[in-house]
Amino acid sequence: MAFTDLARKGLFLFDPETAHGLSIAALKSGLVPACGLRADPRLRQTIAGLDFANPLGMAAGYDKNAEVPEALIRLGFGFAEIGTVTPRPQDGNPKPRIFRLTADEAVINRLGFNNEGHAAALRRLKACSRQSLIGVNIGANKDSEDRIADYVEGIGTFYDVARYFTANISSPNTPGLRDLQARESLSALLSAVLAARDEQAIRAGRRVPVFLKIAPDLTEEGLDDIAEVALAHDLDGLIVSNTTLSRDGLTERTHANEAGGLSGKPLFAKSTTVLAKMRRRVGAALPIIGVGGVNSAETAAEKIRAGADLVQLYSCMIYAGPGLPATIVRGLSHVCDRERLASIRDIRGTRTDHWADRSI
Repeated sequence: MAFTDLARKGLFLFDPETAHGLSIAALKSGLVPACGLRADPRLRQTIAGLDFANPLGMAAGYDKNAEVPEALIRLGFGFAEIGTVTPRPQDGNPKPRIFRLTADEAVINRLGFNNEGHAAALRRLKACSRQSLIGVNIGANKDSEDRIADYVEGIGTFYDVARYFTANISSPNTPGLRDLQARESLSALLSAVLAARDEQAIRAGRRVPVFLKIAPDLTEEGLDDIAEVALAHDLDGLIVSNTTLSRDGLTERTHANEAGGLSGKPLFAKSTTVLAKMRRRVGAALPIIGVGGVNSAETAAEKIRAGADLVQLYSCMIYAGPGLPATIVRGLSHVCDRERLASIRDIRGTRTDHWADRSI
């Protein structure tokens, strides 16, 4: 389906948050048709014990309240991640809090984990098919007295409906949240979260993978710390990365100085560099999901070449429309044709050094 200039101009008449709500409503109503992709066995992946029809997922942040995860998968995504969801509902930061940088195909947001809370998301996820590969991104309430306890609560609440969990400690819009990336804090968090997962696994008879989502705004020393702590725990993978506080390379200055995290096309190089540096540190075995600036099959493939097993997108779909996931998935099949690949996985890590040698 073509996302015409007219359709985009129509949506862009609305402020970004209203437009987002309209897109959720369209998916709920069935106005956006399924993509009708043919399965390509070369794109199938088994990561952390989960079978992915293709390596492209919808990142957390779009479907915060688990309203349309299955509709997203029908657009062509191999998986969808809902959230970030916190134990108690919270409004997030004052509006306006989302800003389009159209010339750069970028977005700045300072939403602040606005969501309806665990109970609302759980109710909706219970209605989803267990065959749908839906991850749950968990976070802490802004005013929480014990943030680690909030993550542990998320594991318990969603264990029976989540195919995987993501512990999000990388949003720049909850004060102090990124402090959990520091070595001692991260070790305490992972110990508690993974202990909760293991306890639930015994009860449920199934082990749900746990991923850790990190920021792109890390020093080399910070990457060292995260890699060391991740490898010391029974973590199932990393998601690299969240939005950035950097404003490097922007051409549109109208909203460039707004507070919040930058996502979209300008994040590609920075996030891919951090991804490759982390792949170099953790070795070949630990799964990594690459996020940031994916807007085409070629950028998705380059994330994989840098060391990703799977990739996610969100902001670039704002500019390309709901046909983007199917276009990318078909494009990855063309990459397999062009490079005569038995599996898209055959290119994983082939350009890790190229990206990891860049400065951050």
